[in-house]
Amino acid sequence: MKMRLALAASLSAALLAFVATSLLRPASVFTAAASKAGGEYQHPFQNPELPAEERITNLLSLMTLEEKVECLGTNPSVPRLGVKGVGHMEGIHGLAVGGPAKWGRDAPVPTTTFPQGYGLGETWDVDVIRQAAAAEGYEARYIFQTDAYAKSRSGLVIRSPNADLGRDPRWGRTEECYGEDPYLNGALTAAFVRGLQGDHPKYWQAASLLKHFLANSNENTRASSSSDFDERLFREYYSVPFRVGIVEGGARAFMASYNAVNGTPMHVNPILKDVAVGEWGEDGIICTDGGGMRLLVTGHERFPDFARASAAVVKAGIGQFLDDYREPVRDALKSKLLGEADVDKVLRNTFRVMIKLGRLDPPALVPYANIKDTGDPWLTEKHKSLARLVTQKSIVLLKNEKNQLPLDRRALKSIAVIGPRADEVLLDWYSGTPPYTVTPLEGIKKKVGPGVEVRYAADNKDGEAVKAARTSDVAVVVVGNHPTCAAGWEQCPVASDGKEAVDRRSITLEQEGLIRQVFEANPRTVVVLRASFPYAINWTQGNVPAIVHLTNNSQEEGNALADVLFGDYNPAGRLVQTWPRSTEQLPPMLDYDIRRGRTYMYFKGEPLYPFGHGLSYTTFEYSNLRASTYMSADGEAGVLVYVKNTGARAGEEVVQMYVSHPDSKVGRPQKELKGFKRVSLKPGETKHVWLKLKAEQLAYWNATRRRFIVEPGRVRLMVGGSSADIRLSRDTYVVTKVRVIR
Repeated sequence: MKMRLALAASLSAALLAFVATSLLRPASVFTAAASKAGGEYQHPFQNPELPAEERITNLLSLMTLEEKVECLGTNPSVPRLGVKGVGHMEGIHGLAVGGPAKWGRDAPVPTTTFPQGYGLGETWDVDVIRQAAAAEGYEARYIFQTDAYAKSRSGLVIRSPNADLGRDPRWGRTEECYGEDPYLNGALTAAFVRGLQGDHPKYWQAASLLKHFLANSNENTRASSSSDFDERLFREYYSVPFRVGIVEGGARAFMASYNAVNGTPMHVNPILKDVAVGEWGEDGIICTDGGGMRLLVTGHERFPDFARASAAVVKAGIGQFLDDYREPVRDALKSKLLGEADVDKVLRNTFRVMIKLGRLDPPALVPYANIKDTGDPWLTEKHKSLARLVTQKSIVLLKNEKNQLPLDRRALKSIAVIGPRADEVLLDWYSGTPPYTVTPLEGIKKKVGPGVEVRYAADNKDGEAVKAARTSDVAVVVVGNHPTCAAGWEQCPVASDGKEAVDRRSITLEQEGLIRQVFEANPRTVVVLRASFPYAINWTQGNVPAIVHLTNNSQEEGNALADVLFGDYNPAGRLVQTWPRSTEQLPPMLDYDIRRGRTYMYFKGEPLYPFGHGLSYTTFEYSNLRASTYMSADGEAGVLVYVKNTGARAGEEVVQMYVSHPDSKVGRPQKELKGFKRVSLKPGETKHVWLKLKAEQLAYWNATRRRFIVEPGRVRLMVGGSSADIRLSRDTYVVTKVRVIR
């Protein structure tokens, strides 16, 4: 009897404990825990077989409020529960662990360093962008998981790419973006995201965090200014690369920008929830920019104190602060401006990303977790050759009168390499530390070998540059900007330089005087413009026979440049912005209505170089443009064009497809890029180039119906080598009724 009573008491106690526990947990969490009773996991959130939402619910239920506050930073770790989150890294053109900004300053680590984002854009090559991003993601994993680099500041959330549009060449951060066109930017943004995150069906190699959302293309006054434009421009222009990066690329993280949009600071703008989350399905990390929460008080003067500002930021959907946020958030919680449920909502987004990165799972299950102790990848021939290839593909031949290029090293006895940029590789604020660098001077010396005398002069002090040019068979002048302005924060002594926090005051190249002096001494002059943004080099374009453009930063800069100058690589890079002849052709800097003369879509007058421009050492012929005569409002048109290499050298052509709407009932751009393909052709070879045009790409935003509308009627298709070099055109027709895209 006593045994039965004791057993009954024991069972009753167990039942009470069971009921109490079940009342404190959601049913789904209880079910998951029960399924592993006596199993291998202490907590349900550790079980990789459970749905992500169940795991996150369980984790949040186990965390204290203070632990949740800590996880609002960029390190969402919970040591008490064994949760090891990951932090952020910069990675616009290679992983930044070191560099001028001393990212990871405790122990800088060399990483493969590609051309600046602007140069990546000038490749017009989605595959090579994906490869570069994949290499960067691999190195991020390697550093994060390798004991030898444990002291470095490392993470797997990579702040890249910069999906902002370069609407004005005076923007100081033009170097980070892929140019002025939303279609091109969207395609390259999605490619970078896919490469960085990898193609595993369950796990990411690294997480792509897009920046800066939204319409952030002025540096001066960015902490308080507003970017103002209508909803059509928001939908058809400024938001496009972000939408494509999220919806098509699969990015699940982005950074809010400092500026306001139409008067509302982006850190508290309803666009975050209404559009990015509600329409595009963004369910991951949204973070502030550095110090962005505090600027709501000190810059935008939106809130009277930091507690209210931090509460509003969290309620807007932002779950990670790059800010001194802890005390403001604690104050907001104490004063009931913010509830624990509000914090849980945004932390849920963060932990979704941690699950995709495998941070809650046993390492044995995560394929990328085995990237370690295999040898430093930046020292492999694979990564070195990729850096060289990407740099080669980024180089743009702006002018080549009378086939001045390529140079024939067999016919040269001497060459003058001149200019302040000739014997240096300059790194920008978001660069890491490359494992090595090759300057233009070094690359040229290596290319020509000991049989050609190379004379170097950094400038014309004491007439050195002129003397070197006059006594040499050919002169190569290397000029351009300094990406950090060789100065402190918010300082750029040279008017045409720019960087983060400083917009350019001029687009005129100060070093053009040196070019004149060299050209007068030797008409066989080649100008290498190493620049992070457009320059109005009007005199150089009008007089110097050959001009080559590339951006700063690549570790393989000198080798790739020499490959192009001496014909071992046929350049095929294309410009990603309209290069104006002067600032007089540009609207005021803070005018965000691009219809008033910005970009090739609305530019007025004759530019120095058009969007999409770039030459080759061979020639290409276009013929037989074919396209579907009709397409339905929910269909697509196949576009076929024959492209033939009519020269004597193998080369690549970037086939560009533009559209216009001659009979539209609403205002439309002069032309819009809607397709492109970089094609390799041998001498005499013809290829059939297929481009696909979906009807939804032709839609415009109807402000009254607040929907994208595919308008029936005539569409002009234009195919050629740049926005100003249209070789063939024909019409197609959208038929049937208006289609509303929901």
